[in-house]
Amino acid sequence: MHDDTWISPPPLPAPAPAEEGAYGGGPAPVLAEVVRSGFAEGRHRGSLVLLAPDGGVERVWGDVASPMFPRSANKPFQAAAVLHAGARTDAGPLAGERLALAAASHSGERFHLDLVRKMLAGTGLPEDALQTPPDLPLDPEEREAYLAAGLTRDRVAMNCSGKHAAMLAACVANGWPRESYLAADHPLQRLARQVVEETAGEEVRHVGVDGCGAPLMSLSLTALARGFRQLVLAAAGTPERRVADAMRAHPEYVAGTRRWDTWLMRGVPGALAKVGAEGVQAVALADGRALAFKVDDGALRAVGPVLARALELLGVRSPVLARIGAAPLLGGGEQVGEIRATF
Repeated sequence: MHDDTWISPPPLPAPAPAEEGAYGGGPAPVLAEVVRSGFAEGRHRGSLVLLAPDGGVERVWGDVASPMFPRSANKPFQAAAVLHAGARTDAGPLAGERLALAAASHSGERFHLDLVRKMLAGTGLPEDALQTPPDLPLDPEEREAYLAAGLTRDRVAMNCSGKHAAMLAACVANGWPRESYLAADHPLQRLARQVVEETAGEEVRHVGVDGCGAPLMSLSLTALARGFRQLVLAAAGTPERRVADAMRAHPEYVAGTRRWDTWLMRGVPGALAKVGAEGVQAVALADGRALAFKVDDGALRAVGPVLARALELLGVRSPVLARIGAAPLLGGGEQVGEIRATF
């Protein structure tokens, strides 16, 4: 049973207007450089915050206090919201791989697509109930195989389809309108905003539309890191902890077999990780250490090297960091350089 305090959240207030000094308003430090044949041909600027086990700010680069859009790094909070709403399918309350997929930016591998379809069937809904834009699999290898099989863009193949299937399950469980489930004033989206604010400990100041069409709620990088910290430290059995536990137990469903979120959660016991579009990454460790960063130009190619270095500074010692941080540059089919962290 869900708690009634989560069923009738307060009305969604209007987003705060943009103001001087908002995220990206000034030059940020260089977090990574692109080195080809010994020559630095490019640089990626951004902001990063590291949190100590007690939640205090340990180290900062750039602006970590102004609002920015976490993009898909918000998905664990949205998954917690659907649990608060009592989402379930014919298999029972969302749990295990289904719950991990609810928080996913999946690669579009066969096991991802099969489970999204099972989640929809378990709530008695057709695939066209999804309001994700038709898309191809996110993973390049999966995309090539998908196209080679003669398949075309599909709503299920879009990387957010697991999140949307879970949102629809919450609507079915509560008798909420399904056709408008992405509207910012829908009961589910008002609930999601409440969960974001309460978990991250910060008011949402800007609301936008994410790439999948769902409402997108701003946070500062510090609040994002603290929100992830709350997920891993939440009491056992709470929606927030259930999401963290499902993601850590089934990381392939959160990302894919060739993604650094999966490698990190497999390689560092207790780690919770989620990437977001436009160069966003958030991580929390089991003891409360956490980090969040954003690469200003949105280049995902810089995320792995920055993530590996940030984890190293946070005290993580694991062979998986070398795998996450590897970003080779090729010339004539051979490695001639790399993207590397500069801090």
